Amino acid sequence: MKFNDIDFDTYLKKYPSTDGYFGKYGGAYVSPELKKAMDEITDAYFTICKSSKFIGELRKIRREFQGRPTPISYLERLSKSIGNVQLYVKREDLNHTGAHKLNHCMGEALLAKYMGKKKVIAETGAGQHGVALATAAAYFGLECDIYMGSVDIKKQAPNVARMKILGANVVEVTHGLATLKEAVDAAFDAYTREYKDAIYCIGSVVGPHPFPMMVRDFQSVVGIEAREQFVGMTGELPDAVVACVGGGSNSMGMFAGFLNDPVDIYGVEPLGRGEKLGDHAASLKYGTEGIMHGFNSIMLKDENGDPAPVYSVASGLDYPSSGPEHAFLHDLSRVKYDAISDEETIDAFFKLSRMEGIIPAIESSHAVAYGMKLAREMNHGSVLICLSGRGDKDMDYIIEKYGIR
Repeated sequence: MKFNDIDFDTYLKKYPSTDGYFGKYGGAYVSPELKKAMDEITDAYFTICKSSKFIGELRKIRREFQGRPTPISYLERLSKSIGNVQLYVKREDLNHTGAHKLNHCMGEALLAKYMGKKKVIAETGAGQHGVALATAAAYFGLECDIYMGSVDIKKQAPNVARMKILGANVVEVTHGLATLKEAVDAAFDAYTREYKDAIYCIGSVVGPHPFPMMVRDFQSVVGIEAREQFVGMTGELPDAVVACVGGGSNSMGMFAGFLNDPVDIYGVEPLGRGEKLGDHAASLKYGTEGIMHGFNSIMLKDENGDPAPVYSVASGLDYPSSGPEHAFLHDLSRVKYDAISDEETIDAFFKLSRMEGIIPAIESSHAVAYGMKLAREMNHGSVLICLSGRGDKDMDYIIEKYGIR
């Protein structure tokens, strides 16, 4: 399939297919018993979540609790320091809890409430998804178990404390590399045992169908808002849209608003320390087709064909695969996927903080770094960056590892 074969006017209605595929990517590679749970969630999503009652309640939550719409900010000083290209950021850091994650967590928890579930289960890397789901659970009066690797627990201590204050049970995962992949493994194992009373609220556009679709749809509010706001501010569309990609929830939400527009779209993966396997987590740039965590996508593999060890300075991006819709858009060449190193990321973290008074999450700093790189290459125009989260959670780690620049 080629880009010209896709009618992006109806894209979000047609993809994924009824069995959860974006082209050859996606699906639900799970046990027969867990497949029943996935089918239950799919049926609930297409009935409950499409009802005016559900939509009305979610819109009220977004307006009165989350603080949506989040604004777009023009980065005047940073733009002038680079050249003639104008840089803008969509401020998901101003969404309640400090990141985009609450967009789908409130939707998933509301669905759990309508389904009569008593508990929500999730994994987290950077901790923002864990905080968001703990917040949603507190809001709706649900139990909440958050699985998190021991490495990330140490890196993201402020978010661990926030989860516990909100009433969540933070379950430390110590096997393997003890980061995001292992947290997902543990959360899936728990869900397999508890699916009758719980719902697994996946933290990105990954996992078995219907989660890649459901999270994208809940996150599409980011792109829909951003498009309307940018045109209102400037009278035209941006020349480029940029967002970071790990699993890919903030980016898929952002991209959804611009897929049918004459806009260049860039997904930014973590190059980490370099191109050697184990030194990065740029699955779309360096990976091949493979199945993990119940879905088929593009993934980084070791010599045995298993998920490879990955690394990123950003805990929320160190995942050896990416959402199946990103793999599809990659193959269509509708989105260009590239990578940014740790050093470029940290430089962008400090530049945005010092020049604009915005301390970004390390994950978001990947997108800022790439937006700055694009601006240096372009003669004129505009770049709209999804600032997926704020950097409060990262400050202790940054100071300890990099000092104050």
